[in-house]
Amino acid sequence: MNLKEMNQPIAVAQLKKMYLNDRVSHAYVLDGPRGSGKKELALFFAQLLKCEDVVEGEPCGVCSSCRRIEEGNHPNVSYVVPDGQYIKKEQIEQLMHQMTRKGYEAGRKIYMIEEAHRLHPSAANALLKFLEEPEGSVTALLLTDSYHSMLATIQSRCQRVMLARPDRRSYMERLMTTYELTESLASTVSQLTFDEEEAVELSQDASFLLKRQLAWQFVTKFEQAAEEAVLFLQQEWANEVKSKEDLATVLSLILYIYRDMVTVKVGNDTILTYPDEKQSLEKYAFRLTYEQLSVRLDAILEARRKVESNMNRTLLMEQLVFNMQEG
Repeated sequence: MNLKEMNQPIAVAQLKKMYLNDRVSHAYVLDGPRGSGKKELALFFAQLLKCEDVVEGEPCGVCSSCRRIEEGNHPNVSYVVPDGQYIKKEQIEQLMHQMTRKGYEAGRKIYMIEEAHRLHPSAANALLKFLEEPEGSVTALLLTDSYHSMLATIQSRCQRVMLARPDRRSYMERLMTTYELTESLASTVSQLTFDEEEAVELSQDASFLLKRQLAWQFVTKFEQAAEEAVLFLQQEWANEVKSKEDLATVLSLILYIYRDMVTVKVGNDTILTYPDEKQSLEKYAFRLTYEQLSVRLDAILEARRKVESNMNRTLLMEQLVFNMQEG
């Protein structure tokens, strides 16, 4: 595993120190934005834990264990990814069966759960029991870009390793020069992911571009008059925001817009999500108090937490409009 490519020296040093001090925990949450190198870091740590020839806290990368982990076929290393929208209870039950059956090699067993914040509640509860009572030497690596969406009971049973956000300006420059994204679009997608391939896909996705437009339209209509925002939701929103994933994306963009307003209001020279709308952002920001902005941000965060419920999407947004007016 090329640590230079991972560009996460603090997280790498943290894991190496635990290994060298023989203080490896039974469970970790690797927490960082999309594209920050969580999977690479997890594979590095798995190699470190299973390597046959570790030198100064570095896996050799060439022994049988290192190669098989790199290739994804080590019998003691298991992987779980979401099956559709969620990681399901059946997947966790299958994982527990795999981890307890015979046929493994001697030594530590490792399992990685990608997008761990997408554990279905029943799957999360099943995992809790396994985290509390693992059989033998087991290490769990839970990967997430939404730590606060995870169950607090799971958080409390895992050691959190936070990955640094890559430098956003350099990342945007690569998107603009290598993939010819406009500055405005590069600013928006760089808020959502640091995975270059995913960022380019978003920039070319007509559905995403429409959601980007809808987010801005919602904010402008709300700041003009809350009734306008409700009418907009009823007439245009429902036809375009058709899934929980759509709603989560739009709410994230709305959240970033209001964070931009706070940034503008305090005078920080931070990259805006919608830089071409700076004049409008300034107008709204200086008209609103910090308390009003705080209420809006809290309301949006609460709406995002409700996305995974079965609440009607239009009703959720109408409730958001009401809650945003509280300030």
